[in-house]
Amino acid sequence: MRDPDCLFCKIVAGELPATIVAEDQRTVAFMDINPGTRGHALVIPRAHAQDLHTIDHEDLQACALAAQRLAAKARDNLGADGVNLLNACGAAAWQTVFHFHVHVVPRYEGDPLTLPWVPAPGDPSEIAAAGAELAR
Repeated sequence: MRDPDCLFCKIVAGELPATIVAEDQRTVAFMDINPGTRGHALVIPRAHAQDLHTIDHEDLQACALAAQRLAAKARDNLGADGVNLLNACGAAAWQTVFHFHVHVVPRYEGDPLTLPWVPAPGDPSEIAAAGAELAR
């Protein structure tokens, strides 16, 4: 299932570029272009689901497991001291792309991130470098 107007569906279909760091039969993980910290990535289901209320149970489970694997890579490959997993469900909860996704946000002692952050474009080369480290 796909929404032809959805940015994340277009990433899954290869119609929009993304720094993909992991994928499996049900999920795709890619670097957030407005990162809160170094290594901030998103995990999405391949099938379109608007939010937490509409995602298939098996896809939700697959996203949770993929986020857990990515959190371990943030710790092991990027040296993160902790990880925030964040899902925004609905506009009032700061959801801006209406395709279910989990933010995997590596945290570092003393990092300046406070939640909620105001997304701002990141440095593309740094996003790609962190993505390469997470993908290995």
